[in-house]
Amino acid sequence: RDIVDFPKPGIVFKDITPLLKDAALCSEMVDAIIDQLQGIEIDAIAGIESRGFLFGFLLANRLGLPFIPIRKQG
Repeated sequence: RDIVDFPKPGIVFKDITPLLKDAALCSEMVDAIIDQLQGIEIDAIAGIESRGFLFGFLLANRLGLPFIPIRKQG
């Protein structure tokens, strides 16, 4: 779902809460990302705040890898 002009004019915010409400869909999304990573050596998963924390942690957990949260300055 797109929310136009949020949090400020000119920005189109991508609302992912419908995805987060559906555990099976989240699992399918993680599986699809993992499929794209086949054959790539990965030491850790980094996620950029804040939505990157959600998906990055799910990926890292499923892959048995460390998760590195990357915060915005300030």
